[in-house]
Amino acid sequence: MDQVWSNYKEALDEVEEQIKKGLDSEVTLINKVAYHILSSGGKRIRPLLLIISAQLCQSVDKRHIHLAGMVEFIHTATLLHDDVLDNAEVRRGIPAARLLWGNQASILVGDYLYTLAVCQAVKMENFEINYLLSTTCRRMSEGETLQLVHSRDLDLTEATYLQIIEYKTAALLSAACKLGGIIGNESDEKKEALSRYGRNLGIAFQVADDTLDYVADRARLGKSPGKDIKEGKVTLPLLHLLQHCSSKDKRELKKVIKKAALLKRDLSFVTGLMEQYGSIAYARKKAQDYANRAKSDLSIFSDSLHRQALCTVADYVVRRDH
Repeated sequence: MDQVWSNYKEALDEVEEQIKKGLDSEVTLINKVAYHILSSGGKRIRPLLLIISAQLCQSVDKRHIHLAGMVEFIHTATLLHDDVLDNAEVRRGIPAARLLWGNQASILVGDYLYTLAVCQAVKMENFEINYLLSTTCRRMSEGETLQLVHSRDLDLTEATYLQIIEYKTAALLSAACKLGGIIGNESDEKKEALSRYGRNLGIAFQVADDTLDYVADRARLGKSPGKDIKEGKVTLPLLHLLQHCSSKDKRELKKVIKKAALLKRDLSFVTGLMEQYGSIAYARKKAQDYANRAKSDLSIFSDSLHRQALCTVADYVVRRDH
């Protein structure tokens, strides 16, 4: 994966410059809050995917740089809103924006970044791009709302969980990949293949992320382990455990989940049960299955450095440790 980052570093550096130029609001607070989170060390997976997809489709201009910046603005908007919804204190190992400037500022700057991305897209005068970005934002909002509806829902089904993460996470990765096909003037068949690749990759990414929340090292994760269970999010490892543990363990598990504040020993109890009942292994396999599907979606493209890079990204999202 280090080689992939290196191969596309020049384009990613251009995206960073594009992002900085884009933060030009006359309201200083907007630029300050947005820059705080945009400069906090995000992986830039979405811009990377757009750049690789555009080069895979032999895009001949710089539109992918502008679009990559827009996609990152949309992603950053969701992070600002998520931290308010989750009462988060830390984001990427530093204080969340809401702690420094308050919930109201975080929501308003998130709204600004959404509209900034849409305004920049409109300037490109491409209906397909405009429609894709606007429907993606709508789908992401639906995913967040669906997650809210099922907060602390211990009867959540795997199908509904997958729908939530497809909407709230995979939709934007799917759009980033398809945008590369759009500006590369690819066939509908290849654009849809890229869209499917991004969707399956996004699901793999989120399942792996939800699993890391229980097993990753705090220093590398950049947040406290067990964040999801504390916030009432029933993700795949916990969902699997609830469905497969004994009645006795399930009763104890429900007591832990309902606690107002979780102690270290509570989290250790939950992760111990997950190891015992194979819930961590199940979630990791599910993430790998979706990553494999993503790689299969690329079979329509000839072998190339860019196709290999997309396959490497698919492997990376399920093997990373933070």
